[in-house]
Amino acid sequence: MLMGPILGSVVNLDRAGSYVHWSIFQVSVANLVLIAVMVVIFGAALVLPFPGGRASAQRRGVAGNGLAPRPNGRVAVAGEEEDPTMWTARVRRFALRILPPEKLLPDAQPAYVSSWIYIFGVATLAALGVVIASGMALALGGPDWWHYNAVGHFFNSLHLWSVELFMAFMVIHLWGKFWMAAWRGRRRMTWITGVVAFMASIVECFTGYLSQQNFDSQWISTNGKDAINATGLGGFFDLMNFGQMLMWHIVLIPLVLVAIVGAHILLVRVHGVSHPLPARRVRTRAERRAAAVADAGEWTGPKRRYDILKEATIAGAVVLILVVALAGMLSSPNEPPVTVQSWAKVAPADFMGTAASELAGTSETAQYGPPYNNASGSVQRIGVSWQLLAGVRQPINAAQTFVLSPLATLATTDRSVGLALADYRAASGHTRQAWANAYLNAVAKVRFVGGSPVVPPAKDGPVPQLIAGELILGQSGALDADLLAEQPFYGSNYTKPLLFLEDGNYFSSLAQAQHLTGSQWGVMNETGSYPGQPWLWLYTLWYQLPGFRSSANVDLIAIYLTGAATILLLCVPFIPGLRDVPTLVPVHRLVWRSWNRRDLASGTPPPAPGPAVTEAAEVHRTP
Repeated sequence: MLMGPILGSVVNLDRAGSYVHWSIFQVSVANLVLIAVMVVIFGAALVLPFPGGRASAQRRGVAGNGLAPRPNGRVAVAGEEEDPTMWTARVRRFALRILPPEKLLPDAQPAYVSSWIYIFGVATLAALGVVIASGMALALGGPDWWHYNAVGHFFNSLHLWSVELFMAFMVIHLWGKFWMAAWRGRRRMTWITGVVAFMASIVECFTGYLSQQNFDSQWISTNGKDAINATGLGGFFDLMNFGQMLMWHIVLIPLVLVAIVGAHILLVRVHGVSHPLPARRVRTRAERRAAAVADAGEWTGPKRRYDILKEATIAGAVVLILVVALAGMLSSPNEPPVTVQSWAKVAPADFMGTAASELAGTSETAQYGPPYNNASGSVQRIGVSWQLLAGVRQPINAAQTFVLSPLATLATTDRSVGLALADYRAASGHTRQAWANAYLNAVAKVRFVGGSPVVPPAKDGPVPQLIAGELILGQSGALDADLLAEQPFYGSNYTKPLLFLEDGNYFSSLAQAQHLTGSQWGVMNETGSYPGQPWLWLYTLWYQLPGFRSSANVDLIAIYLTGAATILLLCVPFIPGLRDVPTLVPVHRLVWRSWNRRDLASGTPPPAPGPAVTEAAEVHRTP
């Protein structure tokens, strides 16, 4: 942060530019300097000797025609005899050793892979492909065109249902791998990358919901912010900054997710799918040791033909057909967002009461605490308060931000508001508080005559004129613009207007009508009859438990317990007892029932680890 001012004091490029004119051409001196530097770099690249190039050729004895002689007289292409010290050669040898082409694109798989459970891995990848493609289509028209364009809305529907299928298939895939104890045989990292991919997908889906800029995203963001704020991250990861959430959704998290999924797939190809669990329970230590050795070895039993590209193509086509059908028949939700203007018009009494509470300092935002101010109303602590440690990162003075600052703009054109504002600012803090409290009590009995508010008289000084002016700003839409005035270009940070909306009752009443409130499982729900986010069931579970739901630290409790459950899920392969659950509850017998029946019928033990038999012996040609 200091480098800008330091360098700016040496070279100031913000001053007016200098230009050179010649004939019909005009070019700035700055561009001429840049072009000159590029020409110098190009010339240097042409004439400077390349380090080590000539020496390497002489050391290898490469002839002028680019061919290297062999001792037996045969001529080989230069570079065929690789230099073992080269990084490229090392990486190539390592890649070929752990992932030869027959593993990367196999045409056979173990015969025990004969259950529908196995298809959900490739189905998840197929759905992810549709998710990415539909997201790219949405990007063609911008982040909001689907709100007003029928074609854009259809692509949004494709995106929604592909995400629903993606998450459903991934969860089923994860269930299957748990009951198959798929971490056996040095496959722990395969399990871990799968769980991490699942967690990254949840964050990706969550930021996607926040990026919609509709009522659902508004409600999720205002409720979810409390948990993020409790961790101290609210000043850096702002759920109500829809622009920030969009960038995370379309750039940062997808890059991470695709990398993790890629690593997961490569690990599956390297180690193969886990071997079947024994049909009968393994009890002795010797049996367990033998089973562990067999699980870690290459499968030497019978195999069957497997066209991986054909399976992927069919899965992709089936998923695409399902997504198009769901999008065409069911569409996607698009409940319009709530604005300050719509609030002020539909529920003016609630709007005025909320504005008065901001002025009096009694609203939720005014008493919230970090990252908005130094109050303590919503500060959570379990041992340590991460909110207090993080401090105030997004300063908001409720009275100034929501009332006085917007009224200062109106005062330039409305003399009565200007006089009232001057009187209010000239008064002492004690007097201001007394006025605001008096008006806050009186406004609860407000009546509207011909659309104008009539508040019972009270010792409230100029506050009635201020709130009446605030109502004019709200109903005209000017207050929406004022609260976004710090972002005049993109205007995508809705933190201030959403906090103002949240302080009133109108916003929550709409959510209650849509069954979105916390007592009804909160962010799990979606507007209308659309499915919401069932993969968040564990996180929202803690808010429903007696004792937790009434705690002032419920958000931290939910974060800690969900984090502990996540770590537990990641560490399943390492925890005795937990990792043995699949052997104690024999769901795996349903997965491998056809394989087990064949083994029992043949009376032969499972193959032991060892050198793979020839393909002609091990591959069964299936019709």
